[in-house]
Amino acid sequence: MARKRINVFSLAFLDVMSCGFGAVILVYLLINHATEVEYEKVNKDILSEIRKLDYEVLVGKKDLLTVQEAVDTNAKKIDSSRVTRASLIETRDRQKQDLDKIQIASIAEIDHLNALKADIESRRKEVQRLQAAAKQGEGSKARTFSGTGDRQYLTGLKVGGKRILIAVDKSASMLDEKLVNIIRRRNMSEADQLAAPKWQRAISTAKWLSAQLPLASEFQMFSFDRDTHNLNQSEGWQKVSSKSNLSEALDNLSATMPSGSTNLEALFTRIATLSPLPDNIYLIVDGLPTRGSKAPKKSTVSGRDRMRLFNSALRSLPPSVPINVIMFPMEGDPMAAASFWGLAVSSGGAFLSPSRDWP
Repeated sequence: MARKRINVFSLAFLDVMSCGFGAVILVYLLINHATEVEYEKVNKDILSEIRKLDYEVLVGKKDLLTVQEAVDTNAKKIDSSRVTRASLIETRDRQKQDLDKIQIASIAEIDHLNALKADIESRRKEVQRLQAAAKQGEGSKARTFSGTGDRQYLTGLKVGGKRILIAVDKSASMLDEKLVNIIRRRNMSEADQLAAPKWQRAISTAKWLSAQLPLASEFQMFSFDRDTHNLNQSEGWQKVSSKSNLSEALDNLSATMPSGSTNLEALFTRIATLSPLPDNIYLIVDGLPTRGSKAPKKSTVSGRDRMRLFNSALRSLPPSVPINVIMFPMEGDPMAAASFWGLAVSSGGAFLSPSRDWP
């Protein structure tokens, strides 16, 4: 039997196929529309959540920035505090060391203060003892003398005798120890010359000697340069008990201005004429003589000439009279100390070359 052929491109077949495709498209449209509605619904919820999260992230970033700034600020404060702490620790250690040193010094100062207190107490007791001793013997002296400070010196000078002579060199050399200063002071005013430290020491020495004179003795006080001058208006021996005569001599000495040359021969010749002779002589001098009784033939005098003048003056000195020499040496006269020491020893007297703060 012969087969019947089917034509796939017939109208009926195309209709069937078209209907099938149409049904598929319709189904797809229905399904896709439902999906889009659901998708839009889901997307709105997620978008809202995302926006919320984005806001939270933005706020979190701002807060994080603030926190980070606070952290940085605190870190700087911590670093600054560490530096300050280190500086304070260093200052504390240094101050502790200083305090230790101060404590050590304070202990030493306390020990020194205690030693000074003990020394002051011992000196106070010594002063009380000396004052008591002075009160016991004050009735035997016509004057008192107070030196600078509370000093006691072992001088070797015993001021005693019935007739005591004090002779003070008032030549120009008593202005200073050095030749150049002597020349300079000679050109100053009288007030400056009277205030010369060396001359004031000589005056103070005479006052000290006068304060040691026994009340029952007699005295005479001379000053000498090229000539010899009696410092009392009345000639002869004066009673020490007459305080006015002693004050007169010291006042006249204080008003005397050093000048001229040193004539030891004239002094010794004058002493030899006293009647009765002194039994103790105190000679305040600074060097060998620069002239004798005869006028010098030249304006300068050498060391050999001064020794010759000294030896010539000794021949005028009365025998057996102790000569006590208080010497303030000057430059350019190296033989003076030895010469006057020999005079003091040979006559039975004492020789003293005091410090600048004596008496």
